[in-house]
Amino acid sequence: MLTGLDLLAPATADAEEFDVHTERAVRAFQQSRGLSVDGRVGAETWRALDAARWRLGARTLYHAVPDPLTGEDVRSLQERLLEMGYDVGRADAIYGVRTSRAVAQFQREVGLTPDGSCGPHTMNALRRLGRKVVGGRPQWLRESDAIRQSGPALVGRTVVVDPGHGGTDPGVVVPDGRMRWTEADLVHDLASRLEGRLAASGVRVQLTRGPTPETCLPDVERAELANALGADVFISLHTDGHANPEAEGVATYHYGTDNGVTSATGERLAGLVQREIVARTGLRDCRTHAKAWDLLRLTRMPAVRVEVGYLTSPGDRSRLVDPRFRDRIVEAIVAAVQRMYFPIERDVPTGSIDVSELRAVVAAGTVVD
Repeated sequence: MLTGLDLLAPATADAEEFDVHTERAVRAFQQSRGLSVDGRVGAETWRALDAARWRLGARTLYHAVPDPLTGEDVRSLQERLLEMGYDVGRADAIYGVRTSRAVAQFQREVGLTPDGSCGPHTMNALRRLGRKVVGGRPQWLRESDAIRQSGPALVGRTVVVDPGHGGTDPGVVVPDGRMRWTEADLVHDLASRLEGRLAASGVRVQLTRGPTPETCLPDVERAELANALGADVFISLHTDGHANPEAEGVATYHYGTDNGVTSATGERLAGLVQREIVARTGLRDCRTHAKAWDLLRLTRMPAVRVEVGYLTSPGDRSRLVDPRFRDRIVEAIVAAVQRMYFPIERDVPTGSIDVSELRAVVAAGTVVD
């Protein structure tokens, strides 16, 4: 597969062993696809490799039920349609209902039978036509308008909070004197505090796991849970780790690919979360980043993954284990979620929302515009 993607020389592939050249090729592939760059072929990387073997035009694409077609050709088609102004939703490499409807709309406009499948005639029409939309981002306008139409209040919204890892997977583990800090335990406590703050603001909150589940849910199932609940927002909480104890800071991730396709509202939410946490905690700003992880790609709502500090950093760890510091992180996330629903022209300065006042007002039964 790597040889077919021109990432590995045929002579090297003939060695039939996972050597340094293969690892380097895997890292290059992961980097190009917005995956975690660790040089290992886990389940997510394997699915991406399997999808990458398909090139647009190599097969007829159609909406298959119950197992939809997936692949790099589907993503390429979705990105092409987005460039032309059609609404496929997120370019998630899954040939679902919205992609089929967008193809059918395109077919009607060019005089083809609107069957929603992409075969040779549809491909020829796509190749003949250039971009229809210039000077703007149609998907950004669609998603932003949907947020605007829903109003600024948090009351009645559904937020899925995802404490990372769990079960037999503790995540980052750091012994510290007599204590043994684990990522799974810390982010579950953080998620529970976030659940309480959001619920006090009138939000319906669902955690993806409890404190002691039997197994760790795969990211695909966490995304499916959020989609099944019809969540308005998805927030995944993690801590980071590195061999170098000097590595520190907070980073926030949203869905996006290496050619600029992104979840517009996810990107905005990531920016708000990042700025609020940095302003309220003083953690080093490691910025926001686009990634194509399953957790972000498969969720159909604004979704972010927040790495709230390095558990392997003595400085970050000393703050993360303090419950009062975790409360400040929670306040930052709640403020960011609230700001996402404010119209951009009526947004407020970072760090200015008093979450306790928001809680008191909602508790009193008044919805504030």
